[in-house]
Amino acid sequence: MLRIASLTLPALLISGVALADEVVRHKIPGSDFPIARAVEVPGDATTVYLSGAVPSVVNEDADRGSIEAYGDITEQTRTVFQSIEKSLEDMDLTMGDVVKLQVFLVGQNGEPMDFAGFMEGYTEFFGTDEQPNLPARSVFEVSGLANPGWLIEVEAIAVRAEKN
Repeated sequence: MLRIASLTLPALLISGVALADEVVRHKIPGSDFPIARAVEVPGDATTVYLSGAVPSVVNEDADRGSIEAYGDITEQTRTVFQSIEKSLEDMDLTMGDVVKLQVFLVGQNGEPMDFAGFMEGYTEFFGTDEQPNLPARSVFEVSGLANPGWLIEVEAIAVRAEKN
């Protein structure tokens, strides 16, 4: 029996699922790490490329060029993903439609990037009970971003699958 994306061919035919219209997310074997190993996008889907999102000011009293204005990496991650979520909603998409992320993180005071702090904010948006879809993702440490107070910038790619 042919097995496709963990469904048998008869199950696909009975359910009426059009396999070509499905985004397929491949999990990392033997891992619960909250990213996909790969994501397959159907040819009839529309790809939406979001420009890099940066942190929002959380402390109006702080200098706009300071980390204090934007918070620690967890808070900055949270506000970046809230911004991405809002942009997606404006286009009738959700975080569940994100298939790829490129994340740029900056270290502080000679220390490497705070990956654990980033993951704390990231896991509020991906791999949750409410939003289980995982994107493919890359994380890069960079020496700096356009504003010295920013510790993170995220580019997102989302997919609008055609509805039958």
